Amino acid sequence: MRFHRAWVIAAVTFLTMLGAAGFRSVPSVMMDPLHADFGWSHATIGAAMSVNMTLFGLMSPFAASLMDRFGIRPVVAVALTLVAAGSGLTVFMSSAWQLLLLWGVLVGVGTGSMSMAFVATIATRWFVARRGLVSGVLTAANATGQLAFLPLLSGLTVHHGWRTASVVVAVAAAAVIPVALLLLRDHPHDLGLEAYGATAADPGPAKVVGGGAAAAVAALAAGARSRVFWLLAASFAICGATTNGLIGTHFIPAATDHGMPPTTAASLLALVGIFDIGGTIASGWLTDRVEPTLLLLIYYLGRGVALLALPSLLSPRTEPSTLVFVLFYGLDWVATVPPTVALCRRHFASRTPVVFGWVFAAHQLGAAAAASAAGWVRDATGTYDPAFYAAAGLCVVAAALCALAGSRANRADAPEPALSASVG
Repeated sequence: MRFHRAWVIAAVTFLTMLGAAGFRSVPSVMMDPLHADFGWSHATIGAAMSVNMTLFGLMSPFAASLMDRFGIRPVVAVALTLVAAGSGLTVFMSSAWQLLLLWGVLVGVGTGSMSMAFVATIATRWFVARRGLVSGVLTAANATGQLAFLPLLSGLTVHHGWRTASVVVAVAAAAVIPVALLLLRDHPHDLGLEAYGATAADPGPAKVVGGGAAAAVAALAAGARSRVFWLLAASFAICGATTNGLIGTHFIPAATDHGMPPTTAASLLALVGIFDIGGTIASGWLTDRVEPTLLLLIYYLGRGVALLALPSLLSPRTEPSTLVFVLFYGLDWVATVPPTVALCRRHFASRTPVVFGWVFAAHQLGAAAAASAAGWVRDATGTYDPAFYAAAGLCVVAAALCALAGSRANRADAPEPALSASVG
């Protein structure tokens, strides 16, 4: 098969998500410096991140519908502008409400407009073959962008202050804007093409006209009538709680509580991002070949075991056992996304992007709850250990929910909720 323009679209999407995700690695690096600079508690800073993660999730389905209505490029350009502005303006903040506004609102809305629903939109519109693989690669960009920036941002924060790190992330987000405007396209039909791997049996989705906020709300109303939707949303909420919410936000301060230097802890979290690339791409490849439910069971149960062991692995030095945790957690970090998208597509077909946007919103609500709760636990008990143990138990619950969702999605008589054609 000759080279297809879909791979260019996927590459630009990867770069776009990588640049936007950079800011989302800042809070874990800056939590202790902000505490020292302004006297804000871990709970206060965690609350700002809760706002960020909530909006990051809630914007996802609306962004998917806005891409149907206005096109991908305008939505992505505005989103990157919000990320750059929210990051750059933090250098002028002096009060906690400004932290909530900039980190929470501006960056939450901006990054939420380029989250997992964006991945589902590109994979569904531009690919028939290799959808699982593409979903895995683009998901890796989102997670890896958050973690790969950590050593750089940690070094800048330690040697030049947290304001310098914020400016660097703002510039990185702004630099991606012209690339997105020049190279992204809405649909293969705009270029007179079919989706990659399209056949007569599966030609890919038709171009959708319409969309907007009303379509996103309609998708939620229709999805809410399906038990599969609620099972996937609940399991994905636990996924968010045990990645972005707990480890992504609190791993560095938890490690420093055990005497580990912040730069070392940031490097370990960056390694999670590096291993995440291989883990998520492999998960996408496996999703094209293995039952998605089985993959989710393995991922969640393995994550639970890792979280249960983490408190005993943290120490002032990087021990081999700590590296084993980093390796496994990296491989597992967002490996759940491709099989979750596959189950969602199996049940909701071409209407997956907006419906999955709501499932991803649940992911971020779980992350927001964990970001706040773990900060409260740390302030109340002086340790993060109870938060890690509780998260391990939740992973077992997530595995059970996925088993039920897979069972229902595979049933031939499972009804697909009726959504209007404009939902996309």
